[in-house]
Amino acid sequence: MDGPGTASLVSVCPLAALSAQDSGTIVSLQGGRGFVSRLAALGFIPGARLTVVQNYGHGPLIVLIRQTRVALGRNEANRILVQKEAQQ
Repeated sequence: MDGPGTASLVSVCPLAALSAQDSGTIVSLQGGRGFVSRLAALGFIPGARLTVVQNYGHGPLIVLIRQTRVALGRNEANRILVQKEAQQ
């Protein structure tokens, strides 16, 4: 039964919470103008799809976005909210 509030049971989480090979869509960026501007220049904009290439649970993450691998610090990855795609 899909009523108000039940249709939005999507898993939105920080990018740092995704495991290797997980994919998702960027929902929002949380940070100052400089942070958001720098990431936007790299292609990290709401609606962009990405795949986590490497995430060991500590240290930097490697993300595939727009056919480019980008290394992000864990603090940066925690400020990028993504909607995780269902595993197939």
